[in-house]
Amino acid sequence: MIVTALKLTDFRSYATVELELGAGATVFLGPNGQGKTNLVEAVEYLASLSSHRVANDQPLVRAGAQRAVLSARVQAGPNDPRNLALDLEIRLGAANQARLNKAPVRPRDLLGAIRVVLFAPEDLAVVKGDPADRRSFIDTLSTTRWPRLAGVRADLERVLKQRNSLLKALSGRAAARSSAGDTLALWDERLVVFGAELVAARLDTIAGLEPLYADRYASLASSASQVRLAYRSAVEPDWSTGLGPRDPDQIARRLSDAIVQRRDEEIARGLSLVGPQRDDLVLELDGLPVKGYASHGESWSASLGLRLGSFDLLRQDGVEPVLILDDVFAELDSSRRGRLAQAVGAAQQVLLTAAVEQDVPASLVAERFRVFDGQVRPDQARPSAAPKPTEDGPGLVEDGRDVAEENHGLVGDGQDSSEDGRDPVDSSAEVGDGFDGAGAVLESVGDDRDLSGDGLDRAGGDHDSI
Repeated sequence: MIVTALKLTDFRSYATVELELGAGATVFLGPNGQGKTNLVEAVEYLASLSSHRVANDQPLVRAGAQRAVLSARVQAGPNDPRNLALDLEIRLGAANQARLNKAPVRPRDLLGAIRVVLFAPEDLAVVKGDPADRRSFIDTLSTTRWPRLAGVRADLERVLKQRNSLLKALSGRAAARSSAGDTLALWDERLVVFGAELVAARLDTIAGLEPLYADRYASLASSASQVRLAYRSAVEPDWSTGLGPRDPDQIARRLSDAIVQRRDEEIARGLSLVGPQRDDLVLELDGLPVKGYASHGESWSASLGLRLGSFDLLRQDGVEPVLILDDVFAELDSSRRGRLAQAVGAAQQVLLTAAVEQDVPASLVAERFRVFDGQVRPDQARPSAAPKPTEDGPGLVEDGRDVAEENHGLVGDGQDSSEDGRDPVDSSAEVGDGFDGAGAVLESVGDDRDLSGDGLDRAGGDHDSI
């Protein structure tokens, strides 16, 4: 898939900006602090309804404004003119609103319309950071594969908050335990259902990612070192060796048994000690943890290998994601730069940012934009080598009206799937005339598990973050 047009209004540093993009590589060049990353962040947000830079929406709205509008046109492929038009309004103090092909939809219905794999310097946290960073990585990738998994994650986050509040209230109050038993059992059941869905998705994604990650690491590092991915959980130690149950029903039984075994400890500590929020993704290099043992260069290769392996996994699923490399080349030596430029050649569309033009390998044929002082202009010195987007399909602006002026056609976030009478693991129907084949959108890609699609999850750093 290809983002052929992007329009931003009051997003980050931009009062307004409009771009037409093509297939192949596009590089945004300019000094630091001029807004290069803001452009690719907007594409990321349209794809995932989240940002790799911030945990809430407030910083995304330009100072002094009350809302930001992001619009994009997405083409199914270089030779496939089918288009989708996406409009998303980020509103301070109110629910976000969205449209798909100019029809009002819930923001979560945009998930899957654009599939993105993004690498940024912050990705080193996946290798060097806390377990929450690694859980966020594998959950984001899993949700990109199955967009409706966002609902499972959101429902699980709500369950954990309610369950932890109840456990904290019961801590040190033995007399209240019997009366609250039924309520706790209800939250136990929901934790087991949603937790089993998420763990199953994680295991499936890790199994598919590991060989692709190993190949990508070898090509980037140009070494004989062996890398390994594994899933670590106290619920089932065999998962760390690639064994153990993978069916959601069997995983649910493991979780249920573990909850019973640790009931007293959970009440004493007032905290959920069982569930996917306690697990970790293990990264090893030659049998040793990458965290703490790998050099800076090896850590960069591992981080890049994970993202490029993720790109390969989505392509195996039948999806051609947009690849975003945010300020990556500056951190690599010349040999790794060259190997990375060669590695991204298979992508239908690559969006890159760089502060120094010489950091981008000359072998990477690219359309270039200059970003300075809030202005984005094509680099006239280097004619574009990328094809122009087709004119088919819906545009971003109609009759000269900015999409932000058509708020009567927008609807806000949907209610919690568990509160409107629907089974939260069987969420709402998807909207739009989704692409199939290599440009599949708005449909789950992968196995036939039913993963729900409600809400968003922002992985935090505490023990209860998923």
